[in-house]
Amino acid sequence: MLQFIIRRAVGAVITLFLIGAATFFLFVAAPSDYASLACGKDCSAARLEDIREALGLNLPIAQQFWDFMSGIFMGRDFPTGHCSAPCLGQSFYSGEMVWTIIKDRFPLTLSLTVGAAIVFLIVGLGTGMLAAFRRGSHVDKVATGASMVLSSFQIYFLGPIALAVLVYGTGLMEDPKYVPITEDPVGWLVGLSIPMVVMATIFTAQYTRMSRSSLVEQLAEDHVRTARAKGMSQKYVFFRYAWRGSLIPIVTILGIDLSSLLGGAVVTELTFSLQGIGRLAVDGAVNKDLPLTMGVMLVGAFMILMLNILVDIAYAWIDPRVRLS
Repeated sequence: MLQFIIRRAVGAVITLFLIGAATFFLFVAAPSDYASLACGKDCSAARLEDIREALGLNLPIAQQFWDFMSGIFMGRDFPTGHCSAPCLGQSFYSGEMVWTIIKDRFPLTLSLTVGAAIVFLIVGLGTGMLAAFRRGSHVDKVATGASMVLSSFQIYFLGPIALAVLVYGTGLMEDPKYVPITEDPVGWLVGLSIPMVVMATIFTAQYTRMSRSSLVEQLAEDHVRTARAKGMSQKYVFFRYAWRGSLIPIVTILGIDLSSLLGGAVVTELTFSLQGIGRLAVDGAVNKDLPLTMGVMLVGAFMILMLNILVDIAYAWIDPRVRLS
């Protein structure tokens, strides 16, 4: 297992380096002038030249690339001061260091992603298990039908409806807001409960259908029928043999869905007026803040790689044959 994790980690480092290189060269090749964007509207020729020198744009491309990549691991000096590692540059719009801005916004996006994942895994897998266990019953039909209906909804459709009914209509809940979980766990859960549930709804429907079909397939396997023939109880066979085997396709798709959740955070944060990484990416694009946009891209790529490594480890734990591949 250790060698398996090392291989995945080395592959992730190489991938992250390639993403950083691609991001940098796309940034350099952008049609907009880097220094002009940093200088602003009322920009003189002398100030523009000072900014080019301060940002190192008068250096060869190879040197600029080295400064950018080394700054991520060792830090970098700017005219306004030293940027500690990981240094992702300085925002044109606010003047703050990009990593500082991302670090302040990231807990909200992470809370939404993890919270939504917990909701759709518990509800989706639980409903799918119940439907498979009671296959052919009314419970199975209701669960399958509801999942088909809910899977057709989108965040930008469910979000306003949830706000209209739960917040503005009945007043049962307040407007979604972020409270750090370390300060007030209950306030954190209550403040983000509506966005979490809305994000999780579509995935809940998907995992209900997926877990049901996977369990039904596993229950038809030879080793499960053999266990039943030996006189083992239906519940024991269900949880001991069928359940673990059904997790393999679910874990496979989980890594992709977690990445989709990070992307879905953009729509969710805009819908509920939350200030997270998704909103930050939109602000960076609107304000033409290229360092901020690059930083968000790199942090998002890093998180997706880490999630994929965790999913690979879980996959290897469920199915030991994966470790040999």
